[in-house]
Amino acid sequence: MIKSQGVFSELIRQGRTIVDNFVTIRNRHTGEILRLSRVRDAQGQIVLNLDGSLPPRASGPPLHVHFHQLEEGKVKSGTLGAQVGKEKIVVPAGGAAVFAAGTRHNWWNAGDDLLEFSGHAIPAVDLDRYLQGVFAVLNASPNGRPSIFYIAHVLWRHRNSQLIATPPQAIQRIVFPVILFIGRVLGKYRGSSWPGSPESCPGAPLVDAANV
Repeated sequence: MIKSQGVFSELIRQGRTIVDNFVTIRNRHTGEILRLSRVRDAQGQIVLNLDGSLPPRASGPPLHVHFHQLEEGKVKSGTLGAQVGKEKIVVPAGGAAVFAAGTRHNWWNAGDDLLEFSGHAIPAVDLDRYLQGVFAVLNASPNGRPSIFYIAHVLWRHRNSQLIATPPQAIQRIVFPVILFIGRVLGKYRGSSWPGSPESCPGAPLVDAANV
C-alpha cells in the first residue's frame, strides 16, 4: 500500500499505478497501457503476465530483443502488426503471436480499432522493471524523445537481458558508459526520484495465479 500522497502522485505522473495484484504502466505519448503481474508456473519459474492495449494505428515499442524470454500472446480485439526477425505478420482478433528469445521484433496496432491483447513472458527475468524504467523516461519527456542520460541508464543496467536494436549493440557498449559518466558528473543520478531510477522500478507483484 502506498501511504504517501506525494509518492502516489509521482507514480501517476510517471504513468505507473499500483493495486494489490498488478502494476499498470502507461505511455502518455502513444496511449499504450500494460498491466503486469508475476506468477509462478507449475515448474516453479516466475512468469510475467501482460495485458495491454494500444490505440488505433499507434506504434508500440521500437525494434528490440529479449535475450532470455519467450513472449507469446493472444489478440483479444483489434489487429496486431508485428515484425519478427525479417518477417512481417498481421494477427487478427482471436489469433496469437510468439516471439522467441533472442529474436528481434516490434509490434503496432495495424487497424482502426483499439488493440487489446494478453500474454506472458517466460521467464519474467527483469522485463517488468525494464518496462517501468523505459515508460518513466518516455513519460518525463514533453515530446516523447527520451533524455539520453536517463534512457542510457535504463538500457545499460539491463544490457544483459534487454536490447533496443538502434543504435547497434556494439556502439551502445562504447557510448553508454561515456554518457553515464557525464551524467554522474552533471548530477543527473542524484537521489532516487529521477526518471527511470532503479528505486522507482521495483517490478510487478508476485501473485497467486488464481487471482490474476
